[in-house]
Amino acid sequence: MAAPIRTLCCSVLRCSRRSFGTTSTNQAGKKWRTEHGLAPSGTEYGPLTDLPDWSYADGRPAPLLKGQLRRKQERETLARRVVMLSGEVDKGMEAWQQKKEDAKRMEAHQKSLLLKPKGQLLLKKST
Repeated sequence: MAAPIRTLCCSVLRCSRRSFGTTSTNQAGKKWRTEHGLAPSGTEYGPLTDLPDWSYADGRPAPLLKGQLRRKQERETLARRVVMLSGEVDKGMEAWQQKKEDAKRMEAHQKSLLLKPKGQLLLKKST
């Protein structure tokens, strides 16, 4: 009994001309969406992804789904990170400005410590 089943399976596989593809699949409209500044996939963000699927008849919103809660948490974490990094950049810019002013002040102080011209040289410089 096992022999006929084996020959049947082998003959079906031989008749089948399906081959495996080795290239990646292209999503429809991916190029257009990326050219227009949108997400490569239509399901990454937007009203179809972010808004609830349904609501109660009396107008109450539906509870958020797991994916919506996860995306909300990810956005919140990203926003906190952006604020933190922005603050660090601001502090860095302030420190850089302060360092630049200190360098100018130090240069002016060093210049003031140099010997001053006297006599005829002083009169020639002032005129």
